[in-house]
Parts: sequence; C-alpha cells; structure tokens
Amino acid sequence: MTIKAFGAVAADQPLGPLNISRRAPSAHDIQIAIDFCGVCHSDLHTVRSEWAGTLYPCVPGHEIVGRVTAVGEHVTKFKIGDLVGVGCIVDSCKQCADCDDNLENYCDHMIGTYNAPTTDAPGHTLGGYAEQIVVHERYVLRIRHPQTQLAAVAPLLCAGITTYSPLRHWNVGPGKKVGIVGIGGLGHMGIKLAHAMGAYVVAFTTSESKRDAAKALGADDVVISKNADEVAKHAQSFDLIVNTVAAPHDLDALLSLLKRDGTMTLVGAPATNHPSPDVFNLIMKRRTLAGSMIGGILETQEMLDFCAKNNIVSDIELIRADEINTAYERMLKGDVKYRFVIDNATLTR
Repeated sequence: MTIKAFGAVAADQPLGPLNISRRAPSAHDIQIAIDFCGVCHSDLHTVRSEWAGTLYPCVPGHEIVGRVTAVGEHVTKFKIGDLVGVGCIVDSCKQCADCDDNLENYCDHMIGTYNAPTTDAPGHTLGGYAEQIVVHERYVLRIRHPQTQLAAVAPLLCAGITTYSPLRHWNVGPGKKVGIVGIGGLGHMGIKLAHAMGAYVVAFTTSESKRDAAKALGADDVVISKNADEVAKHAQSFDLIVNTVAAPHDLDALLSLLKRDGTMTLVGAPATNHPSPDVFNLIMKRRTLAGSMIGGILETQEMLDFCAKNNIVSDIELIRADEINTAYERMLKGDVKYRFVIDNATLTR
C-alpha cells in the first residue's frame, strides 16, 4: 500500500512529504496505524548522514505508538484495536545467542526500524514518521498506559529503554547511588526511572537553569559539572553513573566519582569519539567503563509495564509533521523539554 510519510531524499535537504510503500501483513505481521512518533537525536544524525551509511529516501522514527489495524493469520499476541508500540528493532536473526537471551538489540543481524536493509521497497526500512507500519509480532510491544498519555509514551520506546536497561543491568535500587549525566531526552528519563527504582539520584548538568527542573524530575541532588567544589563533594561515591551526553567530553572527572568497583556506562552516541580516559583512573579502583544500547524486546516490555505501574512518561512537546525541520534545529540548541513528538495525524493535513 502507498501511504503518507515525512523524510529526506539527501543529507543536505530538509525533510518533506513523501509517498512510501508498506507491505501487506504476512502470517506473523501486525499492521499499525501510527498515532505518535518521538523524535530522537539519532534521527537527526541519520538524516544528515553524520553517521556513515545513510540510505535515501530516509524516513526516521523509532519511538512509535499506535493501534493495530490488521493482523496476519498466525498472530496470537495482538488483536485489532490494541494499543501497541514499536521501538528501535523490527527484526533479528532469531537464532543467535543474543536472540536466545532476548537481547535482540545485540544481535549482529538486528534490523533497525529505519535505515536497515530489507526486502521491502525501497530496499531499506522506513520508520515512524509515517501513517502506518507493518512489523512482525515478535517486535511489537503492548502499551498499558491510559490512552490520554500515548504521545508521552512514545519516547519510552528509545529514551526510556536506553536508560532503563543499564539501571536494571547494574541492579539499581534502594541503597544505590546513581549519577545521571545530562538532562535531555535521555537524561530526564534516567532521573525518573532511577528515582522510581529507589536509588539516591544525582543529576549532572552544565546549566544552572536546569537545577530546579532536575529536582522536579526526581533528583535528590544536582551538580553543576563546571563547579569543581560541587563535583568534589561526590568523589569516590557512586555505584553507577549513566552518561547520556551525545558530544565528546572528558570522561576522567566522572570516572573519579565512582567508588571502588563502580561503573560508568555510556548511552549517549556522539558523532566522534570521546578522548581516551586515563587507564590508571580505572586500574586503581577497579572501576569499569562500559556501554549499553537500548534493550531487548522482553526488557522493553518490562520497562513499559514498570512505567505504566509507576505513572512514568516522557516530558514532551507535541509538534506537527511540518515542524520537524525547526524541531531539529531547536534540538541541536537543547531548546526542548525534553522530547519532541510528532502528531502523525498531521501527515495528512
């Protein structure tokens, strides 16, 4: 079928209206009418070919919520009318050790929701800045939030799981001290989730103006990272630091805040690498510098259920599809609290 979408035809061109094709649902597929799609910083990186390998036309979007409109004959998990979500993954090999462990996000053959090879036209996946999407039922998530929260649920499909996964992996809970570096689309979710898990949460920001906002999100303390005295107060005290900053920066000052056996995990993806840390900063306290990428489908469902139970959604600004280019420029300036979400009904207006 041919549907309306918004995307780019070249790296130096703005996003605009496109007509794209979607396959008809096969036996295990679900067809979803997309109500809302979140705007991720990686959408911008991909559209502008800041990461190698962008395929055009490029239709971004991997924070998708909507309603089931058709199901294949062998679909058992969902029915027409269900509220569902699709995150960053729409396929994987289904037979490697990662897939067997429900960690499809680490599968070497994971297929992303956009800009990944596929047999569908035009030969690569097209994402959620569109009217509809068709996805194998294994990669579809159930939404249990109230219908009125759907737009604010959309960013959970990337920003939510990207921060939830390391918090769960490193066993965050009562008695743990957690640092969240950066208070943006990822960081604001990290603060909310770590707080809900019962940790003592310290937010790090370069902006004094974000101090009160971080407290309102659930931070127990806020450190202005340019203030050496504020930083020094937390030396060797953190169990875990989740670093969400998507720009190259010095990691050593943050590593020094970890206690013995503490971990800093990187979840922000900069266009170029961070400066290498001092190896002795790791060796002398058996510290770990790690990475984490989104989460598997099972863990993503767990995150969505946790958020529904604890009434957690993203703080968003709802935009029309034709406002996306302006939203990208504002996102580069940090001028959003904290995530843009497209109202997909505006694709046809």
